[in-house]
Amino acid sequence: MRVLEGGVSAPPADGFEVVYVADSGAEHRVSLEQARSVRFEEALPVRRIPSYKGQRNLPGLWWSATLGTHVGFESWLERDHAMVLDFDPAVVGLSSQPLWLCWANAAGRPVSHAPDYFARCADGSGIVVDCRPLERRKPRDLAKFEATRVACDEVGWEYRLVGAPDAIVTANVRWLAGYRHPRYWREPVAAELREVFSRPRGLVEGAGAVGDLIAVMPVLFHLLWNQVLQVDLSVPFHAASVVHTGRES
Repeated sequence: MRVLEGGVSAPPADGFEVVYVADSGAEHRVSLEQARSVRFEEALPVRRIPSYKGQRNLPGLWWSATLGTHVGFESWLERDHAMVLDFDPAVVGLSSQPLWLCWANAAGRPVSHAPDYFARCADGSGIVVDCRPLERRKPRDLAKFEATRVACDEVGWEYRLVGAPDAIVTANVRWLAGYRHPRYWREPVAAELREVFSRPRGLVEGAGAVGDLIAVMPVLFHLLWNQVLQVDLSVPFHAASVVHTGRES
């Protein structure tokens, strides 16, 4: 048993239970081992995200291009991470407030925690995500996060405790997210862009070679969102940003 800041101990890797709400609306309580086979990416939220006058955080719904439906978020930090998961081509499923993880602490008292997201990857693996800024991670919260990590290790899921993402990458992905809807995929423009950028070239230069920028740029940004085309997201977008297919010509 590991001891965290403030003398709060995390539970061992056994004794966990998982509560979730199936898409039928029925609540289920299962062992951690049984939870391996549950499709948490299809589960309903186990708790309501509060919304009230004067609250400091800003909850809302993120329309996921991966799902074709909305995913809840409780803060702009959660929204940004939902966006990043939506952008990740390895992620094929995503749910908000997907489960209660329940256990007893070292004193025998019941403890529960609802992670912020569950993501399912194309290879069948799972990712559990908690979003919390570094400055807001109190000892009691850290104990819950560590317990969740222990449980995820036991069941074979990846666990991520995340804070503020990289500001430049987030700004770039947020811009592309404005063009994430499938309506922006237009042929033959998309095919022409793939051909033009088969050789790396500047963003505006390549788009201009296909046609009118007003018509072409939304399609280009959509292809970048879908990562059919690639660009360096670690630096701010600009007219000369080099776009390519990700394959050697």
